[in-house]
Amino acid sequence: MGHRPELPPHLAMRSFTRSEGARGGLTISRMRAKDLYVPSREIRVPLGAQQSYRDRVRPYTELGVENYISHTSAAILHGIPMPYVHEQARSVHLTRPAGTMIPRRKGVTGHKRALSPEECTLVDGIPVTTPARTLLDLSAILTLGELVAAADHLICEHDRDFEAPKIAIVTAAGLRAYIASKRFIRGLGNAQAAMELMRVGVDSPPETRLRLLLQRAGLPEFTTNHRIPGAPGERTVLPDLACEEFRVCGEYEGEVHLTPEKQLFDRNRDMRTAARGWLQVKVFKKDMQRGDAWVAGMFREALREHGWNPG
Repeated sequence: MGHRPELPPHLAMRSFTRSEGARGGLTISRMRAKDLYVPSREIRVPLGAQQSYRDRVRPYTELGVENYISHTSAAILHGIPMPYVHEQARSVHLTRPAGTMIPRRKGVTGHKRALSPEECTLVDGIPVTTPARTLLDLSAILTLGELVAAADHLICEHDRDFEAPKIAIVTAAGLRAYIASKRFIRGLGNAQAAMELMRVGVDSPPETRLRLLLQRAGLPEFTTNHRIPGAPGERTVLPDLACEEFRVCGEYEGEVHLTPEKQLFDRNRDMRTAARGWLQVKVFKKDMQRGDAWVAGMFREALREHGWNPG
Protein backbone atom coordinates (compact mmCIF):
# COMPACT_ATOMS: atom_id res chain seq x y z
CA MET A 1 0.00 0.00 0.00
CA GLY A 2 1.42 3.39 -0.99
CA HIS A 3 2.15 6.11 1.51
CA ARG A 4 -0.67 8.64 1.85
CA PRO A 5 0.76 12.18 1.51
CA GLU A 6 0.16 14.51 4.42
CA LEU A 7 -2.24 17.38 3.87
CA PRO A 8 -0.66 20.83 3.52
CA PRO A 9 -0.69 22.63 6.91
CA HIS A 10 -3.17 25.25 5.70
CA LEU A 11 -5.70 22.52 4.78
CA ALA A 12 -5.04 20.01 7.55
CA MET A 13 -7.64 21.25 10.04
CA ARG A 14 -10.40 22.94 8.04
CA SER A 15 -12.87 22.44 5.22
CA PHE A 16 -11.72 23.17 1.68
CA THR A 17 -12.96 22.86 -1.90
CA ARG A 18 -11.48 20.42 -4.41
CA SER A 19 -10.17 23.38 -6.39
CA GLU A 20 -8.39 24.72 -3.33
CA GLY A 21 -7.00 21.26 -2.64
CA ALA A 22 -5.67 21.02 -6.20
CA ARG A 23 -3.99 24.40 -5.84
CA GLY A 24 -2.40 23.05 -2.66
CA GLY A 25 -0.91 20.13 -4.57
CA LEU A 26 -3.46 17.42 -3.74
CA THR A 27 -4.21 14.87 -6.43
CA ILE A 28 -7.69 13.60 -7.27
CA SER A 29 -6.90 10.26 -5.65
CA ARG A 30 -5.62 11.98 -2.50
CA MET A 31 -8.88 13.90 -2.20
CA ARG A 32 -10.74 10.58 -2.38
CA ALA A 33 -8.85 9.16 0.58
CA LYS A 34 -10.78 7.90 3.59
CA ASP A 35 -9.30 10.50 5.94
CA LEU A 36 -11.36 13.18 4.16
CA TYR A 37 -15.08 13.52 4.77
CA VAL A 38 -17.36 14.77 1.96
CA PRO A 39 -20.20 16.86 3.48
CA SER A 40 -21.25 18.07 0.03
CA ARG A 41 -19.91 17.61 -3.48
CA GLU A 42 -16.64 19.42 -4.21
CA ILE A 43 -16.00 19.98 -0.47
CA ARG A 44 -13.61 18.04 1.74
CA VAL A 45 -13.17 18.03 5.51
CA PRO A 46 -10.22 16.34 7.27
CA LEU A 47 -11.53 13.79 9.76
CA GLY A 48 -11.21 15.09 13.30
CA ALA A 49 -10.86 18.71 12.21
CA GLN A 50 -11.69 21.09 15.05
CA GLN A 51 -12.67 24.15 13.05
CA SER A 52 -14.64 27.32 13.53
CA TYR A 53 -18.08 27.77 12.03
CA ARG A 54 -16.58 30.31 9.63
CA ASP A 55 -14.07 27.76 8.32
CA ARG A 56 -16.84 25.17 7.97
CA VAL A 57 -19.13 27.32 5.82
CA ARG A 58 -16.55 29.29 3.84
CA PRO A 59 -16.11 26.64 1.06
CA TYR A 60 -19.82 26.80 0.21
CA THR A 61 -19.23 30.34 -1.08
CA GLU A 62 -16.17 29.31 -3.14
CA LEU A 63 -17.77 26.95 -5.64
CA GLY A 64 -17.63 29.21 -8.68
CA VAL A 65 -21.15 30.66 -8.35
CA GLU A 66 -22.50 33.65 -6.42
CA ASN A 67 -23.61 32.33 -3.03
CA TYR A 68 -24.29 34.23 0.18
CA ILE A 69 -24.45 32.68 3.62
CA SER A 70 -27.92 33.61 4.91
CA HIS A 71 -30.71 32.97 7.42
CA THR A 72 -29.64 31.10 10.58
CA SER A 73 -26.17 30.45 9.14
CA ALA A 74 -25.63 34.19 8.66
CA ALA A 75 -26.97 34.80 12.16
CA ILE A 76 -24.24 32.54 13.58
CA LEU A 77 -21.55 34.45 11.67
CA HIS A 78 -22.93 37.78 12.92
CA GLY A 79 -23.28 36.50 16.50
CA ILE A 80 -27.05 37.02 16.54
CA PRO A 81 -28.56 34.95 19.38
CA MET A 82 -30.96 32.17 18.48
CA PRO A 83 -32.38 29.09 20.20
CA TYR A 84 -29.92 26.21 20.55
CA VAL A 85 -31.71 24.08 17.95
CA HIS A 86 -30.89 26.63 15.23
CA GLU A 87 -27.33 27.27 16.39
CA GLN A 88 -26.56 23.53 16.19
CA ALA A 89 -28.22 22.84 12.83
CA ARG A 90 -25.86 21.18 10.35
CA SER A 91 -27.46 22.48 7.15
CA VAL A 92 -25.87 25.61 5.67
CA HIS A 93 -28.28 28.27 4.37
CA LEU A 94 -27.19 29.65 0.99
CA THR A 95 -28.93 32.41 -0.94
CA ARG A 96 -28.38 33.19 -4.62
CA PRO A 97 -29.58 36.32 -6.44
CA ALA A 98 -32.91 36.34 -8.26
CA GLY A 99 -32.63 35.05 -11.81
CA THR A 100 -30.33 32.17 -10.85
CA MET A 101 -30.97 28.60 -9.77
CA ILE A 102 -31.71 27.80 -6.13
CA PRO A 103 -28.73 26.00 -4.58
CA ARG A 104 -29.48 22.28 -4.40
CA ARG A 105 -26.84 20.10 -2.79
CA LYS A 106 -26.27 17.86 0.19
CA GLY A 107 -25.93 19.77 3.45
CA VAL A 108 -27.45 22.97 2.05
CA THR A 109 -30.79 24.72 2.49
CA GLY A 110 -31.08 26.81 -0.65
CA HIS A 111 -32.84 30.12 -1.26
CA LYS A 112 -33.22 32.60 -4.10
CA ARG A 113 -33.69 36.28 -3.28
CA ALA A 114 -33.48 39.70 -4.92
CA LEU A 115 -30.65 41.09 -2.81
CA SER A 116 -29.48 44.66 -3.20
CA PRO A 117 -25.76 45.47 -2.75
CA GLU A 118 -26.68 47.10 0.58
CA GLU A 119 -28.02 43.74 1.82
CA CYS A 120 -24.73 41.91 1.29
CA THR A 121 -21.48 42.18 3.21
CA LEU A 122 -18.35 40.21 4.13
CA VAL A 123 -17.46 38.54 7.42
CA ASP A 124 -13.78 37.60 7.36
CA GLY A 125 -14.01 37.55 3.58
CA ILE A 126 -17.12 35.34 3.53
CA PRO A 127 -20.07 36.70 1.48
CA VAL A 128 -23.01 36.95 3.86
CA THR A 129 -26.28 38.83 4.17
CA THR A 130 -26.13 41.93 6.35
CA PRO A 131 -27.38 41.82 9.95
CA ALA A 132 -30.57 43.68 8.96
CA ARG A 133 -31.29 41.38 6.01
CA THR A 134 -30.49 38.37 8.17
CA LEU A 135 -33.03 39.50 10.76
CA LEU A 136 -35.65 39.85 8.02
CA ASP A 137 -34.92 36.32 6.81
CA LEU A 138 -35.11 35.02 10.39
CA SER A 139 -38.62 36.46 10.71
CA ALA A 140 -39.97 33.46 8.79
CA ILE A 141 -38.13 31.01 11.06
CA LEU A 142 -38.15 32.33 14.63
CA THR A 143 -41.06 32.97 16.97
CA LEU A 144 -41.90 36.59 17.72
CA GLY A 145 -40.18 36.47 21.10
CA GLU A 146 -37.05 34.93 19.61
CA LEU A 147 -37.04 37.55 16.85
CA VAL A 148 -37.35 40.39 19.36
CA ALA A 149 -34.35 38.99 21.24
CA ALA A 150 -32.37 38.98 17.98
CA ALA A 151 -33.45 42.56 17.22
CA ASP A 152 -32.59 43.68 20.77
CA HIS A 153 -29.09 42.28 20.23
CA LEU A 154 -28.61 44.21 16.98
CA ILE A 155 -29.71 47.58 18.35
CA CYS A 156 -28.15 47.30 21.82
CA GLU A 157 -26.05 50.29 22.78
CA HIS A 158 -25.16 51.96 26.06
CA ASP A 159 -22.47 54.01 27.76
CA ARG A 160 -21.78 52.77 31.28
CA ASP A 161 -19.11 54.08 33.60
CA PHE A 162 -17.93 50.57 34.54
CA GLU A 163 -17.35 49.15 31.05
CA ALA A 164 -16.47 50.14 27.50
CA PRO A 165 -19.28 51.78 25.50
CA LYS A 166 -21.36 49.37 23.44
CA ILE A 167 -22.12 50.45 19.88
CA ALA A 168 -25.22 49.19 18.08
CA ILE A 169 -24.64 46.80 15.18
CA VAL A 170 -27.64 48.45 13.50
CA THR A 171 -29.34 51.53 14.91
CA ALA A 172 -32.95 51.12 15.99
CA ALA A 173 -34.03 53.83 13.55
CA GLY A 174 -32.08 52.23 10.72
CA LEU A 175 -33.53 48.78 11.38
CA ARG A 176 -37.09 50.11 11.56
CA ALA A 177 -36.63 52.01 8.29
CA TYR A 178 -35.22 48.93 6.57
CA ILE A 179 -38.11 46.68 7.64
CA ALA A 180 -40.64 49.41 6.75
CA SER A 181 -39.22 49.52 3.20
CA LYS A 182 -40.09 45.86 2.50
CA ARG A 183 -43.20 44.42 0.89
CA PHE A 184 -44.57 40.93 0.18
CA ILE A 185 -41.88 39.00 2.05
CA ARG A 186 -42.64 35.84 4.01
CA GLY A 187 -42.49 36.58 7.72
CA LEU A 188 -42.69 40.36 7.24
CA GLY A 189 -45.57 40.67 9.72
CA ASN A 190 -43.42 39.00 12.35
CA ALA A 191 -40.60 41.44 11.63
CA GLN A 192 -42.94 44.43 11.80
CA ALA A 193 -44.26 43.26 15.16
CA ALA A 194 -40.69 42.84 16.43
CA MET A 195 -39.92 46.44 15.50
CA GLU A 196 -42.67 47.56 17.87
CA LEU A 197 -41.43 45.38 20.72
CA MET A 198 -37.64 45.76 20.50
CA ARG A 199 -35.87 48.10 22.91
CA VAL A 200 -32.40 49.64 23.08
CA GLY A 201 -30.17 48.56 25.97
CA VAL A 202 -31.03 44.87 26.37
CA ASP A 203 -27.93 42.75 26.91
CA SER A 204 -29.21 39.18 26.56
CA PRO A 205 -32.13 37.03 25.32
CA PRO A 206 -33.23 36.20 28.91
CA GLU A 207 -33.57 39.95 29.57
CA THR A 208 -35.74 40.23 26.46
CA ARG A 209 -37.88 37.32 27.59
CA LEU A 210 -38.25 38.86 31.05
CA ARG A 211 -39.33 42.23 29.64
CA LEU A 212 -41.86 40.67 27.28
CA LEU A 213 -43.43 38.43 29.91
CA LEU A 214 -43.94 41.43 32.22
CA GLN A 215 -45.62 43.25 29.36
CA ARG A 216 -47.90 40.28 28.60
CA ALA A 217 -48.82 40.10 32.30
CA GLY A 218 -50.33 43.58 32.08
CA LEU A 219 -47.97 45.14 34.62
CA PRO A 220 -46.93 48.80 34.55
CA GLU A 221 -44.27 49.41 31.89
CA PHE A 222 -40.68 48.48 32.64
CA THR A 223 -38.15 50.37 30.54
CA THR A 224 -34.55 49.67 29.54
CA ASN A 225 -31.52 51.96 29.76
CA HIS A 226 -32.94 53.71 32.83
CA ARG A 227 -30.49 55.53 35.07
CA ILE A 228 -30.89 55.81 38.86
CA PRO A 229 -28.59 58.67 39.89
CA GLY A 230 -27.07 59.11 43.33
CA ALA A 231 -25.35 61.93 45.16
CA PRO A 232 -22.50 63.75 43.39
CA GLY A 233 -19.57 61.38 43.03
CA GLU A 234 -21.65 58.23 43.49
CA ARG A 235 -21.96 55.65 40.73
CA THR A 236 -25.22 55.63 38.77
CA VAL A 237 -27.29 52.44 39.03
CA LEU A 238 -28.28 50.99 35.65
CA PRO A 239 -30.87 48.24 36.16
CA ASP A 240 -31.88 45.82 33.42
CA LEU A 241 -35.51 46.96 33.75
CA ALA A 242 -37.06 49.85 35.64
CA CYS A 243 -40.56 51.07 36.47
CA GLU A 244 -39.87 54.66 37.50
CA GLU A 245 -43.45 55.38 38.56
CA PHE A 246 -43.28 52.85 41.41
CA ARG A 247 -39.48 52.75 41.84
CA VAL A 248 -39.27 49.02 41.18
CA CYS A 249 -36.46 47.57 39.08
CA GLY A 250 -35.52 44.13 37.84
CA GLU A 251 -32.22 42.33 37.31
CA TYR A 252 -31.71 39.06 35.45
CA GLU A 253 -28.84 37.22 37.13
CA GLY A 254 -27.33 34.88 34.55
CA GLU A 255 -24.16 32.81 34.79
CA VAL A 256 -21.98 35.87 34.18
CA HIS A 257 -22.98 37.03 37.67
CA LEU A 258 -21.44 33.98 39.38
CA THR A 259 -17.80 35.12 39.47
CA PRO A 260 -16.47 36.56 42.76
CA GLU A 261 -15.74 39.90 41.07
CA LYS A 262 -19.25 40.18 39.64
CA GLN A 263 -20.85 39.14 42.92
CA LEU A 264 -18.98 41.93 44.70
CA PHE A 265 -20.07 44.41 42.03
CA ASP A 266 -23.68 43.22 42.31
CA ARG A 267 -23.69 43.49 46.10
CA ASN A 268 -22.56 47.11 45.92
CA ARG A 269 -25.13 47.81 43.20
CA ASP A 270 -27.88 46.27 45.32
CA MET A 271 -26.94 48.44 48.29
CA ARG A 272 -26.98 51.62 46.17
CA THR A 273 -30.34 50.65 44.67
CA ALA A 274 -31.95 50.19 48.08
CA ALA A 275 -30.38 53.37 49.47
CA ARG A 276 -32.02 55.35 46.67
CA GLY A 277 -35.49 54.11 47.54
CA TRP A 278 -35.89 51.48 44.85
CA LEU A 279 -37.12 47.94 45.36
CA GLN A 280 -35.14 45.45 43.32
CA VAL A 281 -36.40 42.11 42.02
CA LYS A 282 -33.64 39.65 41.13
CA VAL A 283 -34.59 36.92 38.68
CA PHE A 284 -32.56 33.74 38.23
CA LYS A 285 -32.63 30.99 35.63
CA LYS A 286 -34.57 28.75 38.01
CA ASP A 287 -37.23 31.44 38.35
CA MET A 288 -37.65 31.59 34.58
CA GLN A 289 -37.92 27.81 34.46
CA ARG A 290 -40.84 27.94 36.90
CA GLY A 291 -42.83 29.86 34.30
CA ASP A 292 -44.12 33.30 33.38
CA ALA A 293 -46.78 33.39 36.09
CA TRP A 294 -44.20 32.81 38.82
CA VAL A 295 -41.90 35.58 37.57
CA ALA A 296 -44.75 38.03 36.97
CA GLY A 297 -45.95 37.34 40.51
CA MET A 298 -42.56 38.38 41.91
CA PHE A 299 -42.86 41.76 40.20
CA ARG A 300 -46.55 42.12 41.01
CA GLU A 301 -45.79 41.75 44.71
CA ALA A 302 -42.96 44.30 44.54
CA LEU A 303 -45.14 46.81 42.70
CA ARG A 304 -47.92 46.48 45.27
CA GLU A 305 -45.40 46.99 48.06
CA HIS A 306 -44.44 50.28 46.41
CA GLY A 307 -47.97 51.57 45.94
CA TRP A 308 -49.33 50.00 42.79
CA ASN A 309 -53.04 49.25 42.96
CA PRO A 310 -54.17 47.16 39.99
CA GLY A 311 -57.84 47.85 40.82
